[in-house]
Amino acid sequence: MLEVFKKNFAKDTALSVDRDRNTPLSLVSGWTNLVDHLGGCSFNQGLYRVIRASDAGAWSARIAVAFPNFGGRITCFGFDWLGRMFAVDPERTENGQPGVVMFEPGTGEALEVPCNIASFHDEELIEYRDAVLASDFHRRWLNNGGVAPEYDQCIGYKKPLFLGGIDELESLELSDIEVYWHLMGQLIIEAKGLPPRTPISVSLS
Repeated sequence: MLEVFKKNFAKDTALSVDRDRNTPLSLVSGWTNLVDHLGGCSFNQGLYRVIRASDAGAWSARIAVAFPNFGGRITCFGFDWLGRMFAVDPERTENGQPGVVMFEPGTGEALEVPCNIASFHDEELIEYRDAVLASDFHRRWLNNGGVAPEYDQCIGYKKPLFLGGIDELESLELSDIEVYWHLMGQLIIEAKGLPPRTPISVSLS
């Protein structure tokens, strides 16, 4: 696990933060190995980041604000430049392991990704990079003068797509990722009411 990923994704030394010294063991297959080796690391100019172990619990709680149906059951492991969070959900399996879910603050959607932690990094991110991480949009952002987000930042929508925002470069801005998720979480709840709809099963392959 991770060998293919590390060959295809370049670590951003300046954008990465120190990983935790003592990563707790997890019952989620692959999680401990991932965050122990790569926690806090940024790749390909902020395109994808692996979460630090000490941040995982807080992020799972933030996700649960916007998506209460997932409260107490998901384990976050990474996020992309748009602030979209990736977690595993033990209530859905892929090849015998918890399946990946992508939580999108800009669209207010929870999308099931057809893989587990291992296949997500060594297959999905390699073969379907643009579908999963919007890598072409990221390249356009950088080529037009946009900055690469640091570990605690993301490139967020000034007006979320679920409230009529447009999916164009001029709609994006550098944001503190915690603040962005706090605001988007409240807007998602207000826009959809309680409880939010169940996740949409979408194959990104």
